[in-house]
Amino acid sequence: MAMTQSRILKAGLSRIMPAAAKRALVIGKEKRALQRIPKVACNPESLRPVADLDLKKLFSLADLKSEWEEVRRNVDPLGIPEMAGGVNPGDRRAVYTLIRKLKPRAVLEAGTHIGASTLHIALALSRNAMESDQSAQVLSVDIADVNDPIVKPWMKYGMKVSPAEMMKKMNVSRHVEFITEASVDYIDRCSKKFDFIFLDGDHAAATVYKEVPAALRVLEKDGVILLHDYFPSLQPLWSNGSVIPGPFLATERLKAEGAKVVVLPLGELPWPTKLRSSVTSLALLLADKGQNQ
Repeated sequence: MAMTQSRILKAGLSRIMPAAAKRALVIGKEKRALQRIPKVACNPESLRPVADLDLKKLFSLADLKSEWEEVRRNVDPLGIPEMAGGVNPGDRRAVYTLIRKLKPRAVLEAGTHIGASTLHIALALSRNAMESDQSAQVLSVDIADVNDPIVKPWMKYGMKVSPAEMMKKMNVSRHVEFITEASVDYIDRCSKKFDFIFLDGDHAAATVYKEVPAALRVLEKDGVILLHDYFPSLQPLWSNGSVIPGPFLATERLKAEGAKVVVLPLGELPWPTKLRSSVTSLALLLADKGQNQ
């Protein structure tokens, strides 16, 4: 009974607590957890230099416009929810565009969830493969079995089919492999190399702090890492006032410890994302290489 009353009290306080106070509590908790993690060596030599990428060219509205409309028409009947805790429709387009423009052959995704980003990565890889006649694959890792036929976790988010079935319906199964394991554990034992790594699993600062150096160890030369839910300076990006502090805190600690990396937020995209805005929380992790390096 005491536990129930405590939960009711906490829930009540949460409802009346100002957004800024809620953010401060979450940030403080994340900082304390991060401080308990021993220092992890971080070698960013494999990252593409920040000077090599031009966001305006990458996300030109005219480029891939008709192609994207075709993708959207094909994907819409799947009924992927817009707000299901994963990447929003605008972010899916951004991920698709990055894969089409950067043309990686091997992609690692940490955090499958309902498979929305996985599908768009696979669709872009499929187009790239047709143009180059080279194989391409995304390996998607999640701590939960996202395709469990008994639990059917996709249903609680409003999806009618599993991520694996979704890939099958869109004829891109050959480009996708699903792994059920904690991302850091998988990466630590992985012998493969990847050109593009999307970190969108556990967003806790302590996890991302370990995840980034691990990802760098399996990144091909001049590869890129894409972060989701990166909030610059821990400021809200949307009208709901929410902030997920983990990715920012983790990368700030890595930089403070000497890692020569730059986080490049994608900022405002030339198409809608969510909550009547065009802002995204996607950000690229790149190498901070000066002129004389």
